[in-house]
Amino acid sequence: MKFAWKIALLVVALLAFGAARLRFEAKLGGELRDAGLFPPPLEIGTREKIGQTSSAVALGGLRTLVATFLNLRAFTFFTEQRWDDVEGTFETIVDLAPRTRYYWETGSWHMAYNAASYYLNDSKLPPLRRREAWRSSILKGRSFLERGARNNPDDWSIHANLGFLLSDTNKFPAFRDPNETFAAAADAYRKSVETGRALGYVRRAWFYALARVEGREAEALEIARGLYADGTHNHTPTLLMLLLVLEAHENPSMDVAQRAIGLFGTPEKAYEALSSHWRRTRERFPVFGVAAGLESLEKTLAIPAEQSVFNEPPPPPMGPDEWFSK
Repeated sequence: MKFAWKIALLVVALLAFGAARLRFEAKLGGELRDAGLFPPPLEIGTREKIGQTSSAVALGGLRTLVATFLNLRAFTFFTEQRWDDVEGTFETIVDLAPRTRYYWETGSWHMAYNAASYYLNDSKLPPLRRREAWRSSILKGRSFLERGARNNPDDWSIHANLGFLLSDTNKFPAFRDPNETFAAAADAYRKSVETGRALGYVRRAWFYALARVEGREAEALEIARGLYADGTHNHTPTLLMLLLVLEAHENPSMDVAQRAIGLFGTPEKAYEALSSHWRRTRERFPVFGVAAGLESLEKTLAIPAEQSVFNEPPPPPMGPDEWFSK
């Protein structure tokens, strides 16, 4: 009887210890996952996709190894232009290795650039189907990067890549609302800058995107002035021109020609810069005061009417309507 009692006590003690350990490990695991030091548990769907052997390896703590082999498989699918398989494989890869920047950026690149370019040039499909497949691929690439950013909020590169995709001249027509798209691009670049790890160009890219958002000109001008004050490494032609344009928006009575000469050095350089900006219609940059500045400089430089930038034929339209016309 005493022996049975001891066994019962031992069982109770073991159960109590196990319960306490389970609570401790669950709490510790949650804290480690929140800190990004421990991956989330594998979902049932992911286990089914990678098979029993790979699932056992992944559960054994070698997720990155399985992800590496799947990445090789995805590359094979890419070379065979099997875009649905590329997408599905990268969905599984990021389930296994959600903290690895490379997989998020590469998966999005395959969708938004490689697959989209394939459909852009695939003459075997009817134009409407090509157009929708092109747009769908870009939207998938955006969604993939957005998920990557949510999983890695402190990764400057994923945020910056999202901003680049959203402000890419050849991609933003897929999103239909330019104002919303440039606002989202600016937000992505801002988050990249706020990580404190972003490269210098990202802050300028944030400004370039924000300058194209209607109604946020004052905010963009404040950033432009800060960038300009930071040093000559930020004095790119685009930044100088957008600084000028936004100042003209803030002060419509400003002498744009004189301000342009002050920024670019000579009337000739100012005219060249203003003319170049006037032609950049595809990029949807604002043009406040540019026409007035050009007219004034053409008088100053005695440019004949037949050589005026206003008499140049407009750049041919470039967008989905032209790309998928036949």
